[in-house]
Amino acid sequence: MGNVIWIQFSCDAIFSRCLNSTLNKAAYISKLEDNLPTLQGQLQKLIESKNDVMARVANAENQQMRQLNTVQGWLSRVEAVETEVGELVRDSSQEVDKLCPGGCCSKNCKSSFKFGKRVAKTLQLVNNLMGEGAFDVVAEKVPPPAVDQRPCEPTVGLESMFDKVWRCLGEEQVGIIGLYGMGGVGKTTLLTKINNKLLGAPNGFDVVIWVVVSKDLQLEKIQEKIGRRIGFLDESWKNGSLEDKASDILRILSKKKFLLLLDDIWERVDLTKVGVPFPDPENKSKIVFTTRFLEICGAMKAHEFLKVECLGPEDAWRLFRENLRRDVLDNHPDIPELARSVAKEYAGLPLALITIGRAMTCKKTTQEWHHAIQILRRSSSEFPGMGKEVYPLLKFSYDSLPDDTIRSCFLYCGLFPEDYRIRKSELIDCWIGEGFLYQYDRSGAYNEGYYITWYSSSCMSTGRRRRRHSRREKWRTCCKDARCDP
Repeated sequence: MGNVIWIQFSCDAIFSRCLNSTLNKAAYISKLEDNLPTLQGQLQKLIESKNDVMARVANAENQQMRQLNTVQGWLSRVEAVETEVGELVRDSSQEVDKLCPGGCCSKNCKSSFKFGKRVAKTLQLVNNLMGEGAFDVVAEKVPPPAVDQRPCEPTVGLESMFDKVWRCLGEEQVGIIGLYGMGGVGKTTLLTKINNKLLGAPNGFDVVIWVVVSKDLQLEKIQEKIGRRIGFLDESWKNGSLEDKASDILRILSKKKFLLLLDDIWERVDLTKVGVPFPDPENKSKIVFTTRFLEICGAMKAHEFLKVECLGPEDAWRLFRENLRRDVLDNHPDIPELARSVAKEYAGLPLALITIGRAMTCKKTTQEWHHAIQILRRSSSEFPGMGKEVYPLLKFSYDSLPDDTIRSCFLYCGLFPEDYRIRKSELIDCWIGEGFLYQYDRSGAYNEGYYITWYSSSCMSTGRRRRRHSRREKWRTCCKDARCDP
């Protein structure tokens, strides 16, 4: 008796499943004409949602944020379903024509069933995507790159020193490297080349941090630069105490392999007070700094002292030649030899070679070159911190400015602190107040002022930080000519 009951139950179940299957197939056909316009309407709503999400993503990306992977995946699926609906709408008229009056059956049931099923499934997919597209957040902050690229002009003669520093970075026992040499010799350029070399291959460093220290040592500014690179961006952190910020920096950097590049150190920087952990074979971090003084290398406990030397004669001539226009050397057969004589006066100092090379780039007569040599050999004043070879060369660049007005305005820049960012409009207002600009109306004075800033930026374009100090020293010497009162 049990067997009879079991057979009866199985037949009922099979019949029920067959009936449901038949009804579902019939529903795909009978609902086809209703589902098509519904599908198109829902797709339009989905497209509107997609456009809203894309607008939010674009706005976030303008703020240096990155869209979430879930958002990208959703947008891709929406694009795919748009294509699918387009194909269904294109074929719909042909399939609807196969339906009998009333839409309950079809002249080709197999074709209508397949098409109706595609429409119903796509409609369900569109509805699902509508629900998935309600994003609270569409983007996230982009983690800072391990290395920030820094602008750097083409260099000459630094290849050997660069290779030395690069080898030291790979030595486990070397944690701190000091680069020392006279002002303008190319220390900052060398440090920049090291930074940019790591762009393609960070060498395992989690973060490379660049900090300009300068003569006016302020530990808070160093902490701010480091903090910005490791994620402390809010004002409340910046306003914290030196000790609290040091603890935060130490907590983060002690978990990272970092490279800290400190440019232009004039006195010992207490890394402990800043919060920087000392490099060791365990953390494999590195510190490279530049300074003018050998003593600073010792005070900073550098493991390697590397002196950045002036260029040799051929490298000096090549660098000088690269800053001249080709037609200058070709303008007269005597000029190349005169140019070599000028280059020799520079003692291989890159800053001087570049500066005077640019000053001479439009000198096309032998008389101008002879005059330049006479001036360079006659001017022999000492220049504090930069070496006695540099001052006469910078003075020559200054003397080559077109007139006394531009010279006065240029010297005025020496009143500002080192590394101070000078706004053009404020600087021009000062020039007007000092009586340097002689236009009768303010508009004309401003036009003249903006014209002069072009000359100033041209003179400051190479070795900018170091020559700000040079300008202050020069201003003290030429104060009367500048008509400035300190």
